[in-house]
Amino acid sequence: MTNDAPIPVPVSLLRPPTDDLLDVVGIGSPLVDVICRVEDAVLDRLGLTKGSMELISLDQAEAIYASMGSSIEVSGGSAANTVAGVAALGGKAGFIGKVADDAMGEVFTHDISASGVDFEAAIVPADEAGTGRCLVMVTEDAERTMATHLGVANTFAPGDVDGHLLARTKITYLEGYLFDLPPAKEAMRQAVEATHAADGSVALTLSDSFCVERHRSDFLGLFDGDIDLLFANHDEIVALFGAKGLDAALDALEETGVLGAITLGADGSMIVTPAGRIAVPAAPVATVVDTNGAGDLFAAGFLYGITNGLDPEASGRLGGLCAAEVISHLGARPQADLRRLASEAGLI
Repeated sequence: MTNDAPIPVPVSLLRPPTDDLLDVVGIGSPLVDVICRVEDAVLDRLGLTKGSMELISLDQAEAIYASMGSSIEVSGGSAANTVAGVAALGGKAGFIGKVADDAMGEVFTHDISASGVDFEAAIVPADEAGTGRCLVMVTEDAERTMATHLGVANTFAPGDVDGHLLARTKITYLEGYLFDLPPAKEAMRQAVEATHAADGSVALTLSDSFCVERHRSDFLGLFDGDIDLLFANHDEIVALFGAKGLDAALDALEETGVLGAITLGADGSMIVTPAGRIAVPAAPVATVVDTNGAGDLFAAGFLYGITNGLDPEASGRLGGLCAAEVISHLGARPQADLRRLASEAGLI
């Protein structure tokens, strides 16, 4: 079913504003991204699946890093990128994650705090694991392949969530990658309960189609009253519902009653609610340089919009604008003034 009329925001995503209320609090793995351009042959030699994210050991990280050429280092992590984008748009954002007391931990903490995000950090002494890092290899077609050593983020557990930020957020944004870690999975469930107890809403990003395959049952179980908003791309949503194609997957999503924002690359996005669907065209971009962070920044724009009075269609357009900015350069954090771009586009 397709509906060209604006779809109102579900009541479950509305919360009366207060002075200290945050728009979005993200929970995810704090990472420092090491970004490098590579040839497809390098991925083949390393045994990496192009376009995927693979968890690796510290030894593997060091071996892959040794095979990379010139690189740049920037703070990253999927949910962290999203809340940094929300803050860049002028929103109020927080982040919960675990870092080590080491150089990379200091870099991450400085960068996310400087972006205007309230960081609720679980800081542990530096050890052999250290703060997590993600080796991001970008091929000529702008596709990104990631090999991630989670470091101390691998030990994220319920005790690392004290609930201070969750008690004052409109939406808690969960990173699907954390479901790869059993203690973190329990922490996510705790966060869902704490958010709903404070009358907030919960959003989930599926993160990666391989992640969906590993945790399909867990993700489907969250539709039973745990999540209010879902972010996914084409491959992730099809994998989640075991559908034969996109239309069948969107039909299944409609039936859940959960608001969905599904990114479709150059075809834009599809906003899905029980009342219908809205196709949102992609924002123009002169040159696609690096697709890393496209979904993260789409979510940033959508979340900012939906928590600041925009309807789902306008929120989807804002998400598309943010995604277009981040894929126009290397790195998964915005470089241009997102608020200015959104204002010039008449979105805020």
